[in-house]
Amino acid sequence: MPLGRLHAEEHGDGEPLLLHQGLGQGSWAWRYTAPALAQHFRTIVFDTRGTGRSYVPDEPYGIADLADDAAELVEGGAAHVVGFSMGGYVALTLALTRPELVRSLVLAGTGAGGPNRVPRPAHVREAFDAAMSLPPEEQRRATLPYTFSASWAESNAERVDEIVAAALEHPTPIETIAAHTAACYRFYDEGVDVERIDVRTLVVHGSEDLIVPTENGRELARRLPDARYVELPGRGHNLMLQDPETLTELVLDLT
Repeated sequence: MPLGRLHAEEHGDGEPLLLHQGLGQGSWAWRYTAPALAQHFRTIVFDTRGTGRSYVPDEPYGIADLADDAAELVEGGAAHVVGFSMGGYVALTLALTRPELVRSLVLAGTGAGGPNRVPRPAHVREAFDAAMSLPPEEQRRATLPYTFSASWAESNAERVDEIVAAALEHPTPIETIAAHTAACYRFYDEGVDVERIDVRTLVVHGSEDLIVPTENGRELARRLPDARYVELPGRGHNLMLQDPETLTELVLDLT
C-alpha cells in the first residue's frame, strides 16, 4: 500500500499496530515478528523515508518529520506503536505531539536523549564510522555483530546471512545513513519531555546492548509515568532479529 512517497503494507485484522524500525533499517527488520503479530492485529510495516522502497529525500529532516510520517500511517484511529532504537525516538515524539494517535507504546533498545544519555562505547562508534566507506554487504557484515550479544552472530551464521540478504534487497543509501544519524544526534541534544507521555508503555532492553547502552532504557522507564521495564539478559540491541519470539510475547502481553 503506497502512502504518498512511503512504501507501507498492512497484514492481518484487528486493532492497528505500527512497527517502526531503527536507523537505516527498512521494514525487513520485522521479518521475524510481523507475521506472528499479524495474527492478532492489523499490523502496519513500512520503509522509513530513505530506506527500502520509500523515497530518498534531498532535504534534511529530523525525528519530528519521521513522527509526521508515522502519524500519516495511523491517521484516523489510535494505534499500538512499537518503536525500536531510532523508531523509539519517533514513537516518543509521536506520543508527545499526537497523543490521540497512540494507544500504547513498546519501546525497545531506545532512550529519551538529553543530557543524561549514555553514548555507545568509543570502539563501537569507531567501527561503524570505519564501515561507512565499505560496499553495502561488507558494511552490514562489519557492523551487524555489534548489534547482537557477544558471539551471537558467529553462532547464528545462517540467521545473519538471512538478515544481510533481506537488507540488501533494497540497500539503504549512504545519504540515508547520514541523514538518520544526524536526526538522531539532534534528538540526543534536545531530548524529549517523556514525563508528559501518559500512555501505557513497555520499555524493553537487552542487557548487552552496545548501540543504545542499557542505562538509557532504565532511565527512560524511570521517567515515564506509566511504564514497565523488562531487561532481557544475554541479548543485544537488535532484539527483534536476535530474539523475535520473546519480543513478540512482550508486545502481546502489553496490548
